[in-house]
Amino acid sequence: MAALQSSFTSLSLSSNSFLGQRFSVPLCPPQVVPTENPRSISAKLKRWERKDCKPNSLPVLHKMHVKVGDTVKVISGRDKGKTGEITEIFKHNSTIKVREINLKTKHVKSRGEDEPGQIIKIEAPIHSSNVMLYSKEQNVASRVGHKTLDNGKHVRYLIKTGEIIDSAENWKRVIKEKKEEKTEAVAAS
Repeated sequence: MAALQSSFTSLSLSSNSFLGQRFSVPLCPPQVVPTENPRSISAKLKRWERKDCKPNSLPVLHKMHVKVGDTVKVISGRDKGKTGEITEIFKHNSTIKVREINLKTKHVKSRGEDEPGQIIKIEAPIHSSNVMLYSKEQNVASRVGHKTLDNGKHVRYLIKTGEIIDSAENWKRVIKEKKEEKTEAVAAS
């Protein structure tokens, strides 16, 4: 018991102890030390929804053997054997939309009392590896090749037929169709 009392007396608090005094806050905040390997921020997306990104956070764009306006033939999948024209491409996941191919039904809710709900057909994208370029003139699907013409212009051509795909007339036609679609959409709304 005497040992316990002596330990309490040695713990007696003096006037300069920290109890009962104000706590002073330092004027400058503590310095934050940057880490050596900063971790990238990843969104909470499903694995199949994530896009592969470059270090600058832009999506990786894949090169494809087809372009908008090309006539293609589907070589695998539910619509195997059908032909159509490419309307849209998605370079980040190498998919394309082909007119009247891979149609899916979409149920649209009514937006108001005057507008009823409906079931519509939309074109879903398919992977670009499931299509081959198609020649309408000779009715044959072929792989694509690249060559340089005499005037130094780089063009794509069909290997089986030798038909040149990239021509100024094709691009002018595609651009004209896009403008017509935009004007129709504006007129409709």
